[in-house]
Amino acid sequence: MENRAWDLVSHMTLEEKISQMKYDAPAIPHLDIPEYNWWNECLHGVARAGKATVFPQAIGMAATWNQTLMKEVAIVISDEARAKHHNFEKNGKRNIYQGLTFWTPNINIFRDPRWGRGQETYGEDPYLTSRMAVQFIKGLQGDDPKYLKVVATAKHFAVHNGPESSRHSFNAQVSNYDLYNTYLPAFEASVKEANVASVMCAYNRFRGDACCGSNLLLQKILREKWGFKGYVVSDCWAISDFYMKEYHHIVDTKSAAAAMAVDVGTDLNCGVTFAHLKEAIEKGETSEATIDTAVFRLFKARFQLGLFDDPEHVKWAHIPYDVVASPKHKQLTLQTARESIVLLKNDNHTLPIKKSTKSIAVIGPNANSYRVLLGNYYGTPTSYSTPLQAIMKKTNDSIEVKYAEGCEIAPGIPPFRIISKNNLYVSSETGAESGLQGTYFDNPEFKGQPAFTRTDTTINFTWVGKTPVTGKEADSFSVRWEGMIKAWKTGKYIIKATGINKIRLFLNDSLHYGFEGRDEPGSKTTEVELEGGKAYPIKIEFVSYGSDPQMHLSWAIPGQDLIKEALDIAKKSEVIILAMGLSPDLEGEQMPVKIEGFDGGDRTDLDLPDTQKELIKNISKLGKPTILVLLGGSSITFNFADAHIPAILHAWYPGEAGGEAIADVLFGTHNPSGRLPLTFYKSVTDLPEFDNYDMTGHTYKYFDGPVLYPFGFGLSYTSFQYKNIEISNNQISSDIPIEVKVNISNTGATGGQEVVQLYLRNETSDEPVPIHSLCGFKKVYLNAGESKVVTFQLNPETFGVINANGDKILDPGTFTLFAGGCQPGVFESRSTSGKTVQSKLYYKGKKTIILD
Repeated sequence: MENRAWDLVSHMTLEEKISQMKYDAPAIPHLDIPEYNWWNECLHGVARAGKATVFPQAIGMAATWNQTLMKEVAIVISDEARAKHHNFEKNGKRNIYQGLTFWTPNINIFRDPRWGRGQETYGEDPYLTSRMAVQFIKGLQGDDPKYLKVVATAKHFAVHNGPESSRHSFNAQVSNYDLYNTYLPAFEASVKEANVASVMCAYNRFRGDACCGSNLLLQKILREKWGFKGYVVSDCWAISDFYMKEYHHIVDTKSAAAAMAVDVGTDLNCGVTFAHLKEAIEKGETSEATIDTAVFRLFKARFQLGLFDDPEHVKWAHIPYDVVASPKHKQLTLQTARESIVLLKNDNHTLPIKKSTKSIAVIGPNANSYRVLLGNYYGTPTSYSTPLQAIMKKTNDSIEVKYAEGCEIAPGIPPFRIISKNNLYVSSETGAESGLQGTYFDNPEFKGQPAFTRTDTTINFTWVGKTPVTGKEADSFSVRWEGMIKAWKTGKYIIKATGINKIRLFLNDSLHYGFEGRDEPGSKTTEVELEGGKAYPIKIEFVSYGSDPQMHLSWAIPGQDLIKEALDIAKKSEVIILAMGLSPDLEGEQMPVKIEGFDGGDRTDLDLPDTQKELIKNISKLGKPTILVLLGGSSITFNFADAHIPAILHAWYPGEAGGEAIADVLFGTHNPSGRLPLTFYKSVTDLPEFDNYDMTGHTYKYFDGPVLYPFGFGLSYTSFQYKNIEISNNQISSDIPIEVKVNISNTGATGGQEVVQLYLRNETSDEPVPIHSLCGFKKVYLNAGESKVVTFQLNPETFGVINANGDKILDPGTFTLFAGGCQPGVFESRSTSGKTVQSKLYYKGKKTIILD
């Protein structure tokens, strides 16, 4: 592959080589090089490219603590990725989100729960993140000795985890101890163990240097110390930050920015700055030899993917398209969602819901939300289940189920509902047909004769798999909907249009808003005063350029008493289920949201929004069996609910099967086994400032105060007991692994999965050390009354500590190992897994040993 790549590079002109260093690389016909777009996403399923199996968001997958399952998920995702790519290619499509190079996984440490993108990570612990990342990358890239299945990309390198609002200008400063003990281990494991083919450098600066221009990160550590042989891609438009005055502004010109990035090893530009590389060479800022090396790395990856070989010889090219969203894949996402759910509280055996229950009230802004299933960076499921839908299906009319939204998800974020056919009319005449007239074109410019015209009763379309005009996937088209809109009562309405890629909305013959260029669902709103019973002209123009066309027209209706509606049905029901938490409309990547508790995609407070807290307080006064189901991408503070609601579970952003998984746990057809991959704090005031990257006071390893729920915590419907931790040799050697065994028994009345967690404490080091650190975990299933011996292998490096130079050293000392179903000494009274068992061991070497 390397020889072929170098040979191909040798036949290119300088201009051709530079053209291949941007994410949307053009074709070079005389060399038979087709165009290729490097930008693709598969964080928890193939994203933004039409139909796909949508798994729980990454933080939810981390909550499974199941490495085997993690690899199975990645194999499914890469199967769908290959099938979709070859289907696109067969139809002559080589656009964004259609290639085989995926900018996944995000393995930054979830240092602070305020970070909106923490949902994309595997939590706050470097060891858990490393183990999950290695399995995910291996599952994506495949096991073929010659060809990569897809390219995985470990991101964002490095020391990157918010705030979103300052990511283009922030300069992270951390000690060598924190750098090598917290921020780099997952990247090192991805390179050394998983052979990740690509790394994405981050937006921010590190120790003064932009991460995409950092010699320390990209040369000294990544390539020289770890031996990375793949290519580096910039985060999108990160290199522009080098010269922009409002951002890093570490150089003055575009050519200097491009040269700085490529000289330290950034090979591919998601952006446009590398277009100035020829100018940089002419100025002597970089050399053509440097360009050659970058282009060689890029083409080596394309050769490794088999993109220049006969598909007959590439086994990954034969995966059939019908695997996409197949029943087998859907079953795996259901299993993953089930295993991700964390049961936090279950007083008085409130759960599972009793079979004798006759009526249930399902209440909350997340109870029937499609968006809250998905998180961010998601594909389009062919089917899905919200909690409400799944509960109604589960009860199958045997239990009366009533629903109310209950409250706004946050102050100023009203509930939106699809505008129904009863409020839309083709014309203003009496007896006019309900809906809007849709005129469909087979091009994105509304040109020529329409392909067809029809009446659409509502504008609520997710065209999964096939576009409505040609019936093919990813064909461009446009639609113009026209007619009248009529409100039932007078008041201020907020009308929202959500879609991909371009929308313009006209109301009363004037343009109210338009937006375009989004490759994921974007939305805009307009507030209008409507007179009840009066019809107003409305027109919507919609254009789709890509492979995931969607269009939804909704509104927020004035004058609703949401809490009263909720209390009315709650009073008439035996059991109350509250579906609350966060939403991808509130937290995520660099968002325009700025309301109380939320800022630019991040959070300023960890509490549930005030609207939700008020609803919970009102419901709790009823004194009825109540279950709080939290959804969201991070830890949440809910001190009042914890004190007053008997049963609480966290379901994250659970994917397309999330509702069914939640219902399975609520009704006891699945025994919950998820464990928290991050700490749930009592208050945001317990944390250091958000932009303080020093690990002191962050995560379970360095926070020594009381918490709401600790890292690693989770309950079961059964109970487990630990006994007899055994260590093969309590005298540590510098070159012999230590075997640790622990006996676990299921002492309850039902079978269940337990996450056996192994923690290490260094009792004597003179260097800074964590309170304790996760060093092993295994998920096991035990039938009622069954016992198993679980075995761990610990390398001597496990017992090393990072010194001021960033070296890992093994000093003489005493260590304690703890095995159990949770952390040692924290909230064990809440855990049905019993107390941890522990044992000491020693290293009596007479000198410090540096561990490579």
